[in-house]
Amino acid sequence: MKLRLGIPKGSLQEATIDLFRNAGYKITTSSRSYFPAIDDGEIECMLIRAQEMARYVEGGVLDAGITGHDWVVENDAQVLELTEMQYAKATLNKVRWVLAAKKGGPIRSVKDLEGKTVATEVVNIASRYLREHGVKAKVEYSYGATEVKVPHLADAIVEITETGSSLRANDLEIIDTVLETSTVFIANRDAYADGWKKNKIDRLIMLLQGALEARNRVGFMFNVRREQLEQITAILPPEKVPTVSSLLDEAWVDVFVVLRKAIVRDLIPELKARGAQGIVEFPLSKFIE
Repeated sequence: MKLRLGIPKGSLQEATIDLFRNAGYKITTSSRSYFPAIDDGEIECMLIRAQEMARYVEGGVLDAGITGHDWVVENDAQVLELTEMQYAKATLNKVRWVLAAKKGGPIRSVKDLEGKTVATEVVNIASRYLREHGVKAKVEYSYGATEVKVPHLADAIVEITETGSSLRANDLEIIDTVLETSTVFIANRDAYADGWKKNKIDRLIMLLQGALEARNRVGFMFNVRREQLEQITAILPPEKVPTVSSLLDEAWVDVFVVLRKAIVRDLIPELKARGAQGIVEFPLSKFIE
């Protein structure tokens, strides 16, 4: 038995393959094939555009795959969204599909779109959003360069943004948030009901999430005199219980702990000032609690 797994082709492809590498899987692609090789005989990969992934998972062509929550919604796909997988983002901001229009123009709210034209790549999401607000407007599919279509080709757009910089560069302003989205690991309902496939999927998710968690953490170790141990460990994050090991010199101990990268910069000088020596910081490939 094999797990048929969809890898997103396009902008997420390299970041996804890199994530799998950190999780312990080597995926090898070829420009002439949509079936990458993976060093796990129980997995069969296929490259599929994120926009289409949910449809093929719902239909059972694939057992599982990685795509955006937005494309699950856009396709109204009846699949299981098992976990969020935040990677390949420029910032910690939420990725959003937003309604945007000309800055300072006549479109100030969704109600102003009555009888107007909206350009977007997510026609179903935009149409549903307009219906929910009781607005009748024409929704046109945009094949790209959506930002430049206002005001000559459309009155407003529904476009994806993380920082809003591209919208501002085209003299557009955000009117409303239509949908927040993130990368998700999805599964076919019948496949996930199968004991073997469920176990395979759950193990794969655990390793992938472990690789993601490791990106924000480092291994951290140092030596300290035993008599100073309580004073030193008091400045570590309270939720972290360090591993303490005896050294050949019984007056000293070695302390190991996994910490978030964000706090290490300020922590190192504090530890040094309190007598810590041999301070070592090192990257992690996985972190699983």
